[in-house]
Amino acid sequence: MVKIEELEKQLQNNTVGSLYLLYGEEQYLIEQCTKKIKGIFGECLKGINYIQIDENTATEIISDMETPSFGYEKKLIIAKNTGLFKKEGRKKSEEIVNLKKQVANYISENFQMIKESNIVVFIEDDIEKSDLYKVIEKYGIVCQFDYQKPVQLIKRLKLICDAYHVKIENYVLQYFIECCGTNMQELINEIRKLIEYAGENGVIQKEDIDALCTKKLESVIFDLTDNLGKKNITKALEVFKNLLYAKEPIQKILITLYNHFKKLYLTTVAIVLNKDIIESLNLKPNQTFLVNKYKTQASYFKGKELRNILQDLCDLDYKYKSGLIDLQIGLETILCKYCV
Repeated sequence: MVKIEELEKQLQNNTVGSLYLLYGEEQYLIEQCTKKIKGIFGECLKGINYIQIDENTATEIISDMETPSFGYEKKLIIAKNTGLFKKEGRKKSEEIVNLKKQVANYISENFQMIKESNIVVFIEDDIEKSDLYKVIEKYGIVCQFDYQKPVQLIKRLKLICDAYHVKIENYVLQYFIECCGTNMQELINEIRKLIEYAGENGVIQKEDIDALCTKKLESVIFDLTDNLGKKNITKALEVFKNLLYAKEPIQKILITLYNHFKKLYLTTVAIVLNKDIIESLNLKPNQTFLVNKYKTQASYFKGKELRNILQDLCDLDYKYKSGLIDLQIGLETILCKYCV
């Protein structure tokens, strides 16, 4: 298993292997690495020296590795979401089980031939560490693309801004990530807007992010809760109505609000019991920066108050589904109730 940065460094040096398994949530970085591999490989003629394989054509992968790329030294095979790495359910497909074994055995027994005539890249969203995985790990390069941590994202985004001669401070980039999430493709889309707005030799400020960026719902819920905790009902309702104006589904707002207050309650319990908050909230490595925000917001409320909010949100859901109350009115009532 290699780290993303190690793989990127190899590719920047125009060093390309013969067998890859690239998988994980961060599809943007997978795509960038795949493009780099294709660029190093050179001219791609589909069906001749360049083969694309998916779940429907997975059974052809051994045949494609065996067939020479006539007129070319090597063949590039991109096998994306083939189903060969999926966790098998109770009802195992005999065909896919056999295919996994066949591919694993073929690579293991013929790797030298594969190395001489192919570059094979498996790309998956998620994987099971099966025998096929172990074979690729032994003979090739396996790289997991998780969402990047804020410190890694800041470094990447800083390089992009520098390339366009636009300045942005690290604390502003931290705020940008808190508002827009950790998905690299979404961050790229948002930072481009800010770069265009700032212009060459310009400076991106926090105010620009508030004015121009599409904030994640979870980030807006943090803003709403901040105002709720500070008993600023006017601002809390303004944030809520802006969500509706942005056509955010009100049922989604209810669910996100419930999940947020549940995490605040779990934070309170973890603090009282002296337990690890990251573990209690089941935060991913790229979400650990939220711990201080959860602790701060949890301090605005007593444990009993948080339990009551959760119960009120559950009751609202039941009454709404029973046709007893309008969901918007119900949510506004709860916000007002806890701002007094």
